[in-house]
Amino acid sequence: MNNFYDLQPSSHVTVMPLHQDKVHFAVSSHSQPVKMTFQAVALIWLGLLSPASALYKQWIPDTNYGNATNWDKGSVPCGADRVFFAAERRVSVYVETVHSVLEMRLPVDGELILASGAAFVLSDGSDPGCGGGVTARFKDSESLRWFNPELWKAAATWDDLQAGRFLFSVHEESVPCLQDDVVFRPASSFRVDVSSSQQAVPVRSVSIQGQKFSSGSSFSQYLTSRSGKLQFHGSSSPVVTPPSCNDATGCECGNAANHERICASITCPELACQRPLLPAGHCCDVCGAIVSLHVSGAFNLESYRQRLLHLILNKPTYRSVRLGLSKVREEQRLLGFVLRTSQPKIQVLLVEENGEQTSRLAEAAAKDIISDARSNSGDLGIEGADVELSSGNAGGAGAGLVVGVVFAVLLVVVFLVGAGVFLHRRGTISLPSLPAMPSISWRKSSEVGDLDSPLDHGFDNPMFDKNTLMPSEPGLYGESVNSISMTQTGVHFVNPAYDETDFNA
Repeated sequence: MNNFYDLQPSSHVTVMPLHQDKVHFAVSSHSQPVKMTFQAVALIWLGLLSPASALYKQWIPDTNYGNATNWDKGSVPCGADRVFFAAERRVSVYVETVHSVLEMRLPVDGELILASGAAFVLSDGSDPGCGGGVTARFKDSESLRWFNPELWKAAATWDDLQAGRFLFSVHEESVPCLQDDVVFRPASSFRVDVSSSQQAVPVRSVSIQGQKFSSGSSFSQYLTSRSGKLQFHGSSSPVVTPPSCNDATGCECGNAANHERICASITCPELACQRPLLPAGHCCDVCGAIVSLHVSGAFNLESYRQRLLHLILNKPTYRSVRLGLSKVREEQRLLGFVLRTSQPKIQVLLVEENGEQTSRLAEAAAKDIISDARSNSGDLGIEGADVELSSGNAGGAGAGLVVGVVFAVLLVVVFLVGAGVFLHRRGTISLPSLPAMPSISWRKSSEVGDLDSPLDHGFDNPMFDKNTLMPSEPGLYGESVNSISMTQTGVHFVNPAYDETDFNA
């Protein structure tokens, strides 16, 4: 049973023992006593069962009193120390055991959560193991953000979460996704900034102090409680919603809208590989390999994850290789900037634990995965598999890449020609005139003298020439108007290429 004590505005708190086994808290604010509220709650342990498609995401930091990293002195305050909480900070602090203090200053708003048997004992400052005594300050927890990938751990099952068998993921999927179960460790307190680019941050469920919230109404009610307001803050709030995707082939995470916010907390390492790769949903380039799978409805993401972990990555050779498996959306772009289409695919990311500086083992594992996928494609529901390697060696998609580049170049040529014709017809651009070609005559030189005229019998068509280019010759074909001749037998149109001098023949 836990005791929750609200810390109302106060400048000084004295902890005094009334009896050997009891502790009394006297709180004063400007010398005026303030009544403290006492609330008892029972720890309710619920089995965290969820579909295989969901992952457990556990929050790492805490605001526990007994956590040495939460104090500026690097250790938990002892009997000769004065404990100081910043007055302007709001904080929820879990106290698991008995602690001895010389003096304690509390914030304007906060709470102490006392576990069964936990207490504060007033000390006279003569603690032999405490040294000279200092003012121990509780560290600021306002900067702990929900969308920081480094503050979460992920596991495929509840047993894996308890045993510390954590999964590796791209940065976007390292924080809770739409279909994930969020876990705040039992026997701990926390404070997290849930600021987001959206008003709500949806998840499948939230577990706090061993109590699991699986409905939106119950969790919303908890958020309005005193503890909820102290534990969650920021411009957005987590929301428990039914999973929007029950696809066994995998679900997209839903954190793409917060990609920049997620990457703001990440410092990318320097890489030594020839051709670093940027996985979808990741903030940094990596050395390793990316296997892309195109799958059918018979594919099962979690079953395939277990297959890779036990069949391939469980080999002693690949023990240092980390696997990131997720469903992402593949954007196909024309020459890198024109978006053609966007289709889902399964991304298998393989990197090595030793600083991500090498990729030899990761690439070898990727080739084994490709071989397995092609050999068992029908049983696994895999329709196609390609691989990218950071070493620059040819992967499974080499031929397809060449065909794609050639096709893209042809499309660009067609597009440019079509655009040029369209703009020319609208008068936006003008095409340069072609140089004049010399006229070619098909008649013998003797035929020119027969008509007693220097008529050019080349390819010029008088029907489409200007009058100034072909002046009329009176009497050439009788009564003529330019290239039209009138005779007794009718009206004739003269074509120099097929000219006949005798119209009455």
